[in-house]
Amino acid sequence: MGLPNYLFDPSPALVLDASVVINLNATGCVRRILDAIPNPIVILEVVLRELETGRVKGRTDADTVGDLVKSGCVQLAALSPECESNFLALVAGSGATTLDDGEAATIAWSVAHGGIPIIDEKKGSAICRDRFPHLKLGTTIDIFAHEQVQSAFVKADLADSIFNALTLARMRVHDKDMAWVIGMIGPERASICNSLPRSKRAKVVTECLSSEP
Repeated sequence: MGLPNYLFDPSPALVLDASVVINLNATGCVRRILDAIPNPIVILEVVLRELETGRVKGRTDADTVGDLVKSGCVQLAALSPECESNFLALVAGSGATTLDDGEAATIAWSVAHGGIPIIDEKKGSAICRDRFPHLKLGTTIDIFAHEQVQSAFVKADLADSIFNALTLARMRVHDKDMAWVIGMIGPERASICNSLPRSKRAKVVTECLSSEP
């Protein structure tokens, strides 16, 4: 399993939301993962400011972004005038129909500049698909499952990275990706990942175990 075909085009920037950065940082090998992907990697200044609030809790995600920017692995971008109307529309209104500033910035910049937002939250993904149906988007799992990321790792090391993201960052996994994730890390480790919904986890773990020879 890899990213959908439209993401194999190396031209569009992959625009990472805060939760995606946190997930990748938890792997312990974020630079290696992002270096394997040919697309430009963009993080919005708004997202970096969100990550900086984690310093008081001892989180190093903002420092990691700084290191990635200095190395040239990641581009830091600001909201341009072309982003303003979509950004404001995404943050203004009732809680059920709006997003936090980081998600809104990630989507608005992607719409304006032809990027692909990488967002894990189901609400953000749903609102994005509803308002911008022609915009392609992905998740952290799509990055792990990218063909070139898989080629850059032996399976055991990639599985460890996914497990770290699940346990240390509580990475969200969409239903469509549950079987692939559990197949990668194994049903035993999946059973202790509290970030995976209990009902979905139990169902897929049972299926994986019953299919073993």
